[in-house]
Amino acid sequence: MSIRTPYLVATLGLALISASAAPSAAVETPKHGGTLTYMIPADSPPSLDGHRETTYATVHATAPFYSVLIRINPNDPSSPTDYVCDLCTEMPTPTDDGTTYAFRIRDGVKWHDGSALTAYDVATSWQEIVHPRPGGSSARESYFVMVDSVEAPDPTTVVFHLKFATSAFLPALADPFAYIYKKEILDRDPHWYEKNVMGSGPFKFVDYQIGQSIKGVRNPNYYHKDLPYLDGFTAIFADKQSVRLDAIRADRAAMEFRGLPPSARDQLVKELGDKITVQTGDWNCVNMITPNHKRKPFDDVRVRRALTLAIDQWHGAPALSKIANVHTVGGIVFPGSPLAATKEELQQIPGYWPDIEKSRAEARRLLKEAGAEGLTFELMNRNVDQPYKYIATWVMDEWSKIGLHVTQRVLPTGPFFDALRNNAFDVTVDFNCQGLVNPLLDVGKFMPHSVYTENYGNYDDQTDIDLYQALLHETDPLKQRVRMREYETYVLDTQAHMFMMPWWERIVPMRAYVKGWKISPSHYVNQDLATVWLDK
Repeated sequence: MSIRTPYLVATLGLALISASAAPSAAVETPKHGGTLTYMIPADSPPSLDGHRETTYATVHATAPFYSVLIRINPNDPSSPTDYVCDLCTEMPTPTDDGTTYAFRIRDGVKWHDGSALTAYDVATSWQEIVHPRPGGSSARESYFVMVDSVEAPDPTTVVFHLKFATSAFLPALADPFAYIYKKEILDRDPHWYEKNVMGSGPFKFVDYQIGQSIKGVRNPNYYHKDLPYLDGFTAIFADKQSVRLDAIRADRAAMEFRGLPPSARDQLVKELGDKITVQTGDWNCVNMITPNHKRKPFDDVRVRRALTLAIDQWHGAPALSKIANVHTVGGIVFPGSPLAATKEELQQIPGYWPDIEKSRAEARRLLKEAGAEGLTFELMNRNVDQPYKYIATWVMDEWSKIGLHVTQRVLPTGPFFDALRNNAFDVTVDFNCQGLVNPLLDVGKFMPHSVYTENYGNYDDQTDIDLYQALLHETDPLKQRVRMREYETYVLDTQAHMFMMPWWERIVPMRAYVKGWKISPSHYVNQDLATVWLDK
């Protein structure tokens, strides 16, 4: 059985585009009990700290242990504008011309150690996300340039004061990595959560074996009535797709939440029939190719432009979609969003020209002019089958057509992130996968590392920053679109800082007995497992 789940693409409250709706299903009564076993397609997360990390390996392993302030509605995660309270009691109405948001925090919430959670814990956690203390680390600090301060005036209230009103703020607040941590622990050691777990979410931590599994058990004191339904969960790490498929096929695991390629879906459906259901949808996730601007000759924009000009996007995406979970040619904005470039607009940018022979001729000319003909270099990649290895194989073949000699270095997830953060690469397969469809913040990935800590291009570019700031401050929908095109053209054409690969398609096969989980455009959203139940 295959279900294409509908989703709504929202550009910060401006416009909505809906996909085809799935047939309505009969309402089923959830059952309590049972343990969900699922696979995580990675060897292990680089750390357990949601504030520090950006990988699904962390959120799939740890989200069940934590609470957040607000979130996308778990019963409608395909709608990125349906925000609901988790720890708060109601969604606030902003005051002071949209620059003040006051949240009241639930009474009676307990940490898993039995102590009381208060607004002081929430405020401290958000202070660490927005403006981390010296020695702290936040992968999302750049998302909150609009935030002036976060305070807890009393044990039940958290107030965000903004520097300027922007429609980007509320979606950013619903980030699924924004775990609420205990103030006492953060004050004692801001790095404690990198290797330890202690939250207030639907499941309590049981055990973590690095590279093997992580386990949780039902939190009997969870503040959402009757949840969670499961007695517990076991998540098994496995970076090999064949291992994960074998586990689902033999019912040693029910599913993986990230997504599988078309061939794997077809194989499972053929073999298991009605024992498998499938949910699919467009995915707010994309790979890029990022050159290290601090290494020659990639400090030369002519070389970077040549690399992107060699790639045939328009023929490559359909071919790749048959074997990998990629689907749509697009620019820096999630395709389908009102802020995304049209095909005609994209075709004006190098790397998207419709005449690939003309494009490659220009690439050869630029390499010759830069003295980089026959360039040899190494492409660093992450040890994840889908779609990282397929993307790398494809672009390496494309580059060979303009005389380049490229080898691939594949690293496990932890060492891969270490190499990114330590600038230990020539060119890398990179990614931009966001928790929500929030284009004004999603494209922050393309700002320099000094502003956006998860940018690995190692370039300083004040023009890039200025163009982005103008975009972030713009509130008129039509002018926003104009400014987005200016920013996109500068990043992909003028400077060729990074090169886009085809956007992903999310395909999630699961055992038919798994109920209560709905797909979204993000493989980070809806991962606390509180609403999941087993019909067996």
